[in-house]
Amino acid sequence: MIRLAGGGLALLAGTGVALSQAATRTPQSGLNVTAIGLFVFFVAITLVITYWAAGRTRSAADYYTANGQVTSAQNGLALAGDLISAGAFLGLSGLIFGTGFDGLVYAVGYTLGYPLIIFFLADPLRRLGKYTFSDVIAFRLSPRPVRTLAALSSLSIVSFYLIAQLVGAGQLIQLLFGLPYLYAVLSVGILMICYVMFGGMVATTWVQIIKAVLLLCTATFTALLTLSYFGFSYDRIIAKAVEVHAKHGAILQPSTFAASPFSTLSLAVALFVGAAGLPHLLMRVFTVPDARAARNSMFWGCAIVAYFFSLIFIIGFGALAIVASSPEYLGPNGAPIGGGNMVAIHLSHALGGNILLGLNSAIGFATILAVVAGLTLAAASAVSHDLYASVLKRGLASDHDEVRVAKIATLGVGIVAVLLGIAFERQNIAYMVGLAFSISASSNFPVLILAMYWKGFTTRGAVIGGSVGLVSALLLTIVGPPVWVKVLGYAEPIFPLDPPTLITLPLALATCVLVSIFDRSAQAETDRAMFERQRALLKNGSRATAGEVPGAARA
Repeated sequence: MIRLAGGGLALLAGTGVALSQAATRTPQSGLNVTAIGLFVFFVAITLVITYWAAGRTRSAADYYTANGQVTSAQNGLALAGDLISAGAFLGLSGLIFGTGFDGLVYAVGYTLGYPLIIFFLADPLRRLGKYTFSDVIAFRLSPRPVRTLAALSSLSIVSFYLIAQLVGAGQLIQLLFGLPYLYAVLSVGILMICYVMFGGMVATTWVQIIKAVLLLCTATFTALLTLSYFGFSYDRIIAKAVEVHAKHGAILQPSTFAASPFSTLSLAVALFVGAAGLPHLLMRVFTVPDARAARNSMFWGCAIVAYFFSLIFIIGFGALAIVASSPEYLGPNGAPIGGGNMVAIHLSHALGGNILLGLNSAIGFATILAVVAGLTLAAASAVSHDLYASVLKRGLASDHDEVRVAKIATLGVGIVAVLLGIAFERQNIAYMVGLAFSISASSNFPVLILAMYWKGFTTRGAVIGGSVGLVSALLLTIVGPPVWVKVLGYAEPIFPLDPPTLITLPLALATCVLVSIFDRSAQAETDRAMFERQRALLKNGSRATAGEVPGAARA
């Protein structure tokens, strides 16, 4: 680990030199010294945290959940850090800059899923689970098939989420330092592998906490400076934004969404229930000591996220009002230099010069590093805990072997994420996060909610229904506008809805219910009987341990 940390710092120093040299070739070269210094400082701190965390990570419980020793307040900040990603800070600002009101829909939608988790999922998840949400559905259903489904679904969701973060990282470094996009994405990939492979959940949690605090502070300061620029009048910000935008007053109306009402409704459904199936968010429920702490941490996370997105309303329209009327931030075609994802960075320079741009750039990059660490850990746990330990080894794998497989999976996930980040270079990152929510809403959410609240749910219903949701969401995303038009370049999509949740979620739910109703197998009778034990466990307020989880015993 010492050798790794030293190598990471050496890589960082070399990258800093390269960035410094590249900075002299950009119009804003004076700013980049600050950004580079803060970037190196933050990453050095996170590598030290990883080194410290590696010494505290001795078991699978330490690696996956920090052994349940994270406090409510700490976990609330880490939860907020998971959701306040590059898609929120950079991508949402860019969407508001480009579309006005339509961009606000994403900001509101991202916060809707948290109350659902607080009131319906946090308590039973913490009482029934051990490391991942698949522990919960395996409690009363046959473990091997449902864990396989949950792992495949989680890997698909994490892949789309990781794409968004890596695209944001590449564009940020490309804009600020002149470093090629490929090298920027590779740098993030290497760092995230280091955090997760050696520090596990302890390192990931503390990186998330530090990032969340820094981002909240700088976003607040940027919003206050924006308000100050317009005499603390939000009306003046909106008036200027309407004046400079090509569509003028139309940006205050749901123009794009009004033209596609079914896609709008589909997006709303995806954002509302999608958060309740995101594996990296659900995994945080298991890092606190008990169910009450899980509810409290979700509440704090929800409050922090809601506050942050209220700041994005100011920053997004402020960027439109200031950046769009400043030629130095615009390219020959009138678009922001570096793309729409970078307007929050341009706004920082317009308001605070080199220091604020450097600070927001470094923290924006830190945001990406923290989120990709949480996502990579969720993906690695799906491979090691759900597929390897529970399916292949039938619950008999040692802690040492399980953690070793998790580290190998981390390396594999990192490589795949970098390749996907390169392929999706030109996509808006908030938009890509929306696709991850769509897949989550269609695959994980139906199975999870039915497993906890419907007695008639069976293993066969879960596997077939969840598979239908996952496959249909992926297939319709590929032949729809997200991939067929925006990535592959075809003029018209085969499937019009974007995202496809309005079709795929009801399809998955209907399949789960119908298959379960007509399931008369012996396994189905066992599944229905296990619901009573699950309800009794939740009612008496105790928490299942590894030895008490029937799913683990039946694996």
